[in-house]
Amino acid sequence: MMCQKCQEHEAAVHYKQVVNGEKQETHLCEGCAQEEGYMNFSDNGLSIHQFLTSMFPFDQSISQKQQVRRTEDAVCNKCGLSYQAFRRKGKFGCSNCYETFHPYLDPILKRVHSGNTTHVGKIPKKIGGNLHKQRELDQLRKQLEQLVQNENFEEAAPVRDQINKLKQELEEEREGGDQ
Repeated sequence: MMCQKCQEHEAAVHYKQVVNGEKQETHLCEGCAQEEGYMNFSDNGLSIHQFLTSMFPFDQSISQKQQVRRTEDAVCNKCGLSYQAFRRKGKFGCSNCYETFHPYLDPILKRVHSGNTTHVGKIPKKIGGNLHKQRELDQLRKQLEQLVQNENFEEAAPVRDQINKLKQELEEEREGGDQ
């Protein structure tokens, strides 16, 4: 595949990004990728931190208000690490840094984790048992609550029916497991 920018060299960098549910693909040669800022090479090679920060331009996700605060350069009162130093290193100096830089972390985590800021983990299929259904039930309850708040009762009815069906399945599994 040829480079999308120069159309002269073979594409060596294939960058895929999902933005608002739309998949965007970019195919560039090494030179064009470096020019576009997809890859930051230094004299001593490419560190993983440099690679990740070139892939996720964190400053774009920070609001106006937070950008103003950033110019004051927040500093951790426990270890003295500044926000700018955190961005360069890619590591915190202490556990208090999480609280100090919290306003900057949410937008970064949302971008990196496709909008999620809470960890729910994975459930092994073999030993998950009812946990999959219980998690689905919890999600449906949240969805139903939101629909009812928005007074969208026509869409809420099928969700309610799904909840009742899942509850019944869980009851049957529990009764079958007790015998």
